[in-house]
Amino acid sequence: MKVAAFFDLDRTLIRENSGKLYAYNEYRAGRMSAWQLAKSAYWLALHHYALLDVESAYGKAAMHWRGVPGSEVASLAKQWFARDVHERLTPGGRRALDEHRNDGHMLVLLSNTSQYIAAAASESWQLDAWLANAIPCDAQGRILGTMGSPLCIGPGKVHKAEAFAMEHEIDLAQSYFYGDSITDAPMLERVGHPRIVNPDPGLAKIARERGWPVVSF
Repeated sequence: MKVAAFFDLDRTLIRENSGKLYAYNEYRAGRMSAWQLAKSAYWLALHHYALLDVESAYGKAAMHWRGVPGSEVASLAKQWFARDVHERLTPGGRRALDEHRNDGHMLVLLSNTSQYIAAAASESWQLDAWLANAIPCDAQGRILGTMGSPLCIGPGKVHKAEAFAMEHEIDLAQSYFYGDSITDAPMLERVGHPRIVNPDPGLAKIARERGWPVVSF
């Protein structure tokens, strides 16, 4: 059986929220209005404190790209990531990636970002795979404006990681997960080696109670 090191993206490998960075990019490019930017910031604030109705909010966010070719969004995400996010990888994150790579562990991004940002991140930082939110396209490759289920958050991360582990013969009991949010608790419980990175108050409390190691990136 193989060992994997799963990594969250926002406030873990990078200190910021990639959704916020991406929203500002869309606003600067004229693809998002000031009102849409404000709503995005509000949703992100609620999400940080686990107060957001993620199913509803993510469904509305997906409508932003309805009818746009997925290939176009993938290209834009790749360009944006290389320009604005690649160098934001924290020193601790880079060190952890290098250590797991040297140990022969599979490096997997496990994030509630979109498939387009996850793919860009994995290519940019030379990870082995990514698991993220799916935004379906129609037969012509145009975005439908819906989100795939389950969302890659909370128990959804566990669902995706377990399916990936079965397909790639990974032993989750010997694997690692780096996360920062209380919503990451189910996945942190699922692996044998939870790693808490810059935790929010809820996750910090759980980490203290369970003796999980807390690291700073």
